[in-house]
Amino acid sequence: MAKDGLVLRDVGLTYRRRGREPLEALRAIDLDIGDGELFAVVGPTGCGKSSLLLLISGILAPTSGDIVIRGGSVADARARTDFGFIFQDAVLLPWRTALDNVRLPLEVTGYDPSRRDQRCRELLAFVHLERFAEAMPHELSGGMRQRVAIVRALAHNPSILLMDEPFAALDEITKRRLHLDFLEVWEREHKTAILITHDLYEAIFLADRVAVMTPGPGRIRAVVAVDLPRPRTLDMRDSDAFVRQARAVRELLEG
Repeated sequence: MAKDGLVLRDVGLTYRRRGREPLEALRAIDLDIGDGELFAVVGPTGCGKSSLLLLISGILAPTSGDIVIRGGSVADARARTDFGFIFQDAVLLPWRTALDNVRLPLEVTGYDPSRRDQRCRELLAFVHLERFAEAMPHELSGGMRQRVAIVRALAHNPSILLMDEPFAALDEITKRRLHLDFLEVWEREHKTAILITHDLYEAIFLADRVAVMTPGPGRIRAVVAVDLPRPRTLDMRDSDAFVRQARAVRELLEG
């Protein structure tokens, strides 16, 4: 395993609930995620996919097991501001322009003030929003707001992107276009990315590998390597190779 990757060994998570029985969310999770890899996690509702991101990011502490990030602890990774987050809801500040929303993490992390605008405008250009830098969030479509959220997560140059259903709220046409925009930015920035999704077709189209989880308490049933070349194109979704991969992942999900 590369020293800059993520390693999870025998990781478990149990929620302690006052007045109720403890709830075991995750059990014996073993994962190795390489530096620069786009790694997707799929599984049924309630299997602990989002809890897994909370553990990796240090928002929650595991009940058992170990997590090593770039050769050190989760606390070390947080201190380095290694994480960028993208959620299902873009969560833009309504009183700030698109440019100012992207600039926000640079202000928080102390990024060189003389380079903030250039960095943010370059990122907006990567997702074809340079003309909308001064637009307010209510003036942007749902897909455009999510593009802003994606590049905002990248603005402070984190090494790891944590993505929790970032495309789920979009219609199918917008989602497919945004997949291509995201892949273009990811290939330019070369970040490790962990994508949580219910959409197995999305997982296969975007990822290098896909982990399939069991119903709760969530465990890793299998990790499937995606045998599709990069750069990915939308017509790949109609190819025999894509259909075979989707069938294999679906069969694992169905258990």
